[in-house]
Amino acid sequence: MDDHHIKDIANWLTQGGLTGLSEADLLAGFCERCATSGLPVERASAVMDTLHPLYERRAFRWDRTQPVQRVVELGIVAPVTVPDNWRRTAFHYLKATGGNELRRRIKLGDPADFYLLDAMKEDGFSDFIAMAHRFANQNTIGEIDCFFLHFGTRAPAGFTKADELALRELLPCLALAVKCVVVSGVASTIAKVYLGDDAADQVLHGRITRGRSERISAALWFSDLANFTRISDTVDPEEIIPMLNDYAEAVITSVRQAGGEVLKLMGDGTLAIFRGGTSSQACACALEASRLLDGRLIDLNARRCGEGRPATDLYLGLHVGDVFYGNIGSQDRLDFTVIGPAVNEVSRITSLCRSLHQGLLMSGPFAACVSASEIDGLHSIGRHVLRGVSRPQELFTIASEKRPAGNRMSLQTDPLEGSPPRARAHRHQSTIGRDSVTT
Repeated sequence: MDDHHIKDIANWLTQGGLTGLSEADLLAGFCERCATSGLPVERASAVMDTLHPLYERRAFRWDRTQPVQRVVELGIVAPVTVPDNWRRTAFHYLKATGGNELRRRIKLGDPADFYLLDAMKEDGFSDFIAMAHRFANQNTIGEIDCFFLHFGTRAPAGFTKADELALRELLPCLALAVKCVVVSGVASTIAKVYLGDDAADQVLHGRITRGRSERISAALWFSDLANFTRISDTVDPEEIIPMLNDYAEAVITSVRQAGGEVLKLMGDGTLAIFRGGTSSQACACALEASRLLDGRLIDLNARRCGEGRPATDLYLGLHVGDVFYGNIGSQDRLDFTVIGPAVNEVSRITSLCRSLHQGLLMSGPFAACVSASEIDGLHSIGRHVLRGVSRPQELFTIASEKRPAGNRMSLQTDPLEGSPPRARAHRHQSTIGRDSVTT
């Protein structure tokens, strides 16, 4: 490979990074161009840490003669635990020692002392080079501080001196191109994890001006855990976060599966919106999320009870109305959320679930938006004053006998009071008139 080829490949990498080629495509395109230019690369792997809630690093692979899994996502492990396969790699050795390069001429007498080198030797490989390109501390995000890469060849004499020099010269270009793509992906991941998909897309597309918002019509969901305060006062503190995570997983998965968008997690509370072509469609989606949640809570509570861990239920309020959706906050600290009277009302509706002994409450406007076929068993529990809202609101629930078989409220009990919120509701229904008022 001469200087002309090196320059062409470096230019291609620059353009690939700028246009956002995937990491696997960058590695494959780089290796194919090297091989075409006379550098005998036949297998390559690259690894870079990332910032993601589900995996710690990603590996990208290429092989000139056989199909391989191009992308491998490596899960997060405990800080003190290093998986044995990773510990045995040349990459881990370079990371631990601070080295930048390692070579094994495995067909010329060098030991095959790292992970997979013995298999490569059996497969006819003669030479192996692993390299690391480190990033300056001020340019790191999380653990994204180094780019690891290794190459293998079956050439009888291995990589020549000129090959080594070419790889060293091109490594920074490849590392920079891959880092551009990785960091862009991390930004998108962080935004979606903390803001939700739709809000993240809007922020990433430049909608970050304070006060910029749009008026939308949406079905609103607000839920929180029943008896969370009392449970948290009586169980081991180490149980609280796992419990919140279990129930948040059930809520968020149900909302997303039904087409909703989770906007906020507030301790044990969740605020979500549903938008459809019409208000009726949005409300139907919210009800579908509630049904999905019922099923998940049955399974979740059965598992937690079987493990001897605290189990509970959720209070859920549903409402529909116009809200403002956009950026609220100071000049340098913004929140992309929904605001408006309807948001306050759905929160107040949920807060009445406990005093009215109901697991599910929906507003009159919400109930009016849903067809009878979608909400068979609708039952009014009267008009109630919502704190901070001037007009009383008629509230509705769904009669227990009309709920799907296996509904969570017919199976789950309040761990501290001995009966579920929705079950208790029907023991007290006769005392709740249509014109009762509560604060």
